[in-house]
Amino acid sequence: MSMKCQLTGKTFQTGNNVSHAKNRTKRRFLPNLQNVTFISEKLGRSIRLKVAVSAIRTVEKRGGLDEYLLSASNTKLPPKALKIKKQILSISN
Repeated sequence: MSMKCQLTGKTFQTGNNVSHAKNRTKRRFLPNLQNVTFISEKLGRSIRLKVAVSAIRTVEKRGGLDEYLLSASNTKLPPKALKIKKQILSISN
């Protein structure tokens, strides 16, 4: 599985390792991803996602997975999160 957050789309950044002699070699800065189980009250089930820790904090601040997805715009959500959001919206209507 790729090093990409399934809620925010956050992925690795590239940069340089710089030695004392100023030699530069390419490196990757990886996001802090964790396998997390979120509970969706509206769907009535748990959902396992590979999510960045910064996204976990944001989900908790917004009041849960359902509220986070409903408040996020569709253009900023990755495909898996968009699929879950559509399921929540179909149950709400």
